[in-house]
Amino acid sequence: MSSSEPAAQASENTISTSEAPAPAPAQEQPPLSKNAQKRLRKAQEWEAAADDRRAKRKEKRKATKIRQREERSALLASGVDRSVVYPSKRPSTLVPLSIIVDCDFEQYMTDKERISLSSQVTRCYSDNRNARYRSWLWMAGWNGKLVERFETVLNNSHKNWKGVGFCEGDFVAASLLAKEKMKSKEDGGELCPSLQRSVDEEVKWERDEKDPIPMPDPEPEPAEELKDIVYLTSDSPYTLHRLEPHKSYIVGGLVDKNREKGLCYKRARAKGIRTARLPIGEFMAMQTRQVLTTNHVVEIMLKWMEFDDWGKAFEAVIPKRKGGVLKRKPGESEEVEDDRDSEDEERDDGGVSTEHAPEHAEPMAEAPDEASVPEAQA
Repeated sequence: MSSSEPAAQASENTISTSEAPAPAPAQEQPPLSKNAQKRLRKAQEWEAAADDRRAKRKEKRKATKIRQREERSALLASGVDRSVVYPSKRPSTLVPLSIIVDCDFEQYMTDKERISLSSQVTRCYSDNRNARYRSWLWMAGWNGKLVERFETVLNNSHKNWKGVGFCEGDFVAASLLAKEKMKSKEDGGELCPSLQRSVDEEVKWERDEKDPIPMPDPEPEPAEELKDIVYLTSDSPYTLHRLEPHKSYIVGGLVDKNREKGLCYKRARAKGIRTARLPIGEFMAMQTRQVLTTNHVVEIMLKWMEFDDWGKAFEAVIPKRKGGVLKRKPGESEEVEDDRDSEDEERDDGGVSTEHAPEHAEPMAEAPDEASVPEAQA
């Protein structure tokens, strides 16, 4: 190759480059409205103050521990028995029953509603961990912006959770994984008295006289491999009378302010899954809008396993501000014993409709770095 050839090639490259069409100018974004600018500024200020909030929470926890230590020392010095000052923690038993939160509703929620869902998920884990009888807990449809929030804003807190399964697939896939876990004779769990009674007595599965959402065709019998899955939704024509062992109960994790009607029920029907609604109307008289959150629904099922009584479970969980009163049987006293902790008042802001059972939810749990809790439906 002669020395003039490289020069010629360089010249050709220069020519071709100069002749190449210029890239199209980027389209200008429309200017933000004043309200949008205000929301953006508040979001930026909130994120910028995350470290300060985290430090304040740490200091508050430290001060609380110091105060509790001093109070306990004073009680011991005054002669109070040590077993009273330091009561033993109530034992928790794992049972062969699964609760699955269906988180696969991202497309139906706003960013604020997704933040609320993350709070609900956190509370579901906390309630299950501290329950007298804890279930296998799964998060189905674990992907998208919900996971992104846990991995960033919430600092991967979910990776420290024990006894929780995360499934990127749908609630059916999560149920099949849960079924394998519950099969284990060693660590699948042991029956509590309420679940044992469900084994000893025949559990009725009868269609209600009135359908919340009439469908053109009756609800079909589920396939054999799906008979152990029950999707809880207020639109179901069946009422849940008892929880049963080795079954998976699905709770829809949807915060949508009642925009989507019958979404969970239709989703379950499309998969050929059995549905049911909680018997709230049979046990409670509500004085306000009949709404609960996803974590309320989870906690109610946990309380039922402890009490073997829906009325007691509803009384223990439904916030006092909703004015729920247990329906008394003829001859019973009308006085209502209410020992629900006042923190329910602080942590609840609405959620899943409880007129029959849960479907859409809304948060009441306090998630790290967030306090916003909008209302939703069932």
